Amino acid sequence: MFKKPLWVSGLHVRLPPHSAIASAVVGSLLSLSAQAVLPIPFAVMDTNENITTELGNTALVGNTVNVASNVSNETQNIQSTAAEQLLAEWRKQVQTDNLAQHTTWRRLLYFLDDNKNIFTKGKNKSLIDDPTFFFANNGQQDSAAELDAILVALSQQLTLPAVSKKPADNSSVLCRFPARVNWLVETLGIHHTGLQVDCPELDEWITMLDPEQLSIMFGQEYLDNPISAFAHTLLRIDSKASVADPSQIHHAYALNDTVDGNPNDNFLIFAIKAASGGYDNRIEIDPYPERLANYLQKDERDTWTYQLDLTPSEVQQIMLHVWETKELDIPYYFATDNCASEILRLVDVVRPQQSLLSQLPYAVIPSDVIKLLDDEQLLTNTLYTPSDSTLRQAQLNKANAAAKLGYQAFSKDDINAIKSEDVNLASSISADNKRLEPLEIVVSDNNPIDCHPLQRGHVAVGQRGDNSYIDLGLRAGYHSTLDRPAGFPQFLDLEGVAATLRLYDTDSDKANQPKSVVLQNFTLIRGRSFNPVNSAKKGHTWGASVEATRVDDGSQAQGRDHLVASTAFEYGKSWVFGTPTANTGEMPPQLCYAFATGALQGGRGINKGFRVGAGVNAGCRYQINNRLRAQAELQLPYWYHGSSAQPDVQSHYWQPISTFGLQYDIDKKQALRINASYDWQDRVEANDDVKLSYMRYF
Repeated sequence: MFKKPLWVSGLHVRLPPHSAIASAVVGSLLSLSAQAVLPIPFAVMDTNENITTELGNTALVGNTVNVASNVSNETQNIQSTAAEQLLAEWRKQVQTDNLAQHTTWRRLLYFLDDNKNIFTKGKNKSLIDDPTFFFANNGQQDSAAELDAILVALSQQLTLPAVSKKPADNSSVLCRFPARVNWLVETLGIHHTGLQVDCPELDEWITMLDPEQLSIMFGQEYLDNPISAFAHTLLRIDSKASVADPSQIHHAYALNDTVDGNPNDNFLIFAIKAASGGYDNRIEIDPYPERLANYLQKDERDTWTYQLDLTPSEVQQIMLHVWETKELDIPYYFATDNCASEILRLVDVVRPQQSLLSQLPYAVIPSDVIKLLDDEQLLTNTLYTPSDSTLRQAQLNKANAAAKLGYQAFSKDDINAIKSEDVNLASSISADNKRLEPLEIVVSDNNPIDCHPLQRGHVAVGQRGDNSYIDLGLRAGYHSTLDRPAGFPQFLDLEGVAATLRLYDTDSDKANQPKSVVLQNFTLIRGRSFNPVNSAKKGHTWGASVEATRVDDGSQAQGRDHLVASTAFEYGKSWVFGTPTANTGEMPPQLCYAFATGALQGGRGINKGFRVGAGVNAGCRYQINNRLRAQAELQLPYWYHGSSAQPDVQSHYWQPISTFGLQYDIDKKQALRINASYDWQDRVEANDDVKLSYMRYF
């Protein structure tokens, strides 16, 4: 039953001034009802024998009907008067406190007044255009109309005589909008006794979930699934049983906000629609073990779970609001309205003073959400849950260490058995999927609270050939192999929406001077996924990029650099070596890799306007210490421009390029980086490029 005192613990309801009105209404109704059924005294009946029994019966029936009709009308009048008095009192308080514009009320209706999202900024109406989400016809445009319509319904419910009340059905205001009713009852001090009604569907849903506590679960970044490349968050809904023993996960549920995409769309169409609101979001509520197993076992991603510092009444109010919104069709935007933003919005509903969502106006990234909640002191207990591959890696580390020290010999088959997900069934979830196993390894250094800020700016001074320059760059996200690794999965390499402007110190006395200001690079997306073959990770090693970048054209003598559109794909293998952190499931810290690569580039400046390339990229990344990392790579592409009749133009050629990078972390938000490259193609104008950068993360 929808009984607020049972759902919101610790609530003390005071009787409002209008309780006397309700008592008077009940007294009057009981008096009138009694009159309607009292027998007519025998003394007042006509005993004339000439009046037939039939006429007497007719008169009696007529009198009774008239009395009943009068009672019904008078009852309705009293009820109407009482409802009007209640409504007048509430409306006065609503106007005095300006409740129709209260932040909480408007957030319950999806009026996101402080939202700075570029897609919804400045819209003075609810984001929801589904009429079933509102009780008033113009509720989407007018929060005051919605509030008043619900108050009218509540006043009618409260003044309805007890003998006339019918059980509320699932379509009543009490069952459809329990979060709104809950807030109004508490804010206006409405006596709740008359609102204790049956809501079969809502009651069943609440009973199933038994929400007592909420936690946010963070699944780490996973490049092999593009939708989860930037990590994922969901809510863990704990019942009394799972609060008492957090390892009993079969008593918990997962609330997951995800994109309701069309699985038949190809990747490019899917990505465009997910980024631009072409799909709706979908709220999924599943048993927690099933959802957790997808991360730990299927995707093999470590998870971090943080208890939200919410009161029991706030937890209940959030879940009532989810009931109101879980079936809505709301556009999904990959960067702004996603799994992480929905969690902030839900917390904002019960914490109007904090306005969490407005603090991340242009991109809502799961790791940023975790850090924001931590900064706002909304996170309490933390739970690290290693993936199956992390547990296998911990066993592999011990086996390799034992073999290296000569304590135990392991055959190749023994090592492969430890690495195999089919043979080695080590897992953080019990075989019956009911509980979490005790943690027996040291936590990995991938807690998102510890990661560097995702946005980065840099200024650099450098020399390209005979020309000096200054670089100014900005990256929207995310993380490269030279960035500070704490807080991220090992060897994560993913960058998006990054641009660099280059300002040359030109000299008019020199020939072939570059323009004073050029766009050196604009990266839409670039990433590499490393799954080393000698680790316990499954999956492949691959990479992809879509960008505009400056390249040297080696098809012509004294080939200059030109801005081209470029797309490339890499596929290969990687290996790890070195000594991993003791007693952890981390891989060894050093990485080497080799890719077969293909690329297509096009631009007005290069020969024929395009070139197609294939080749090999190979390199190593070395962790010198906690603050210092280096990476060296050799790119060996073979380019083809198309046939040419000009004798001094090459239609195809090798263009080896070697690169080197070194980064020193000053602190979590600052670093120095050296980059150097050398183009071994002797037909290009400038072969060498060296620069020193100051990096600032924010």
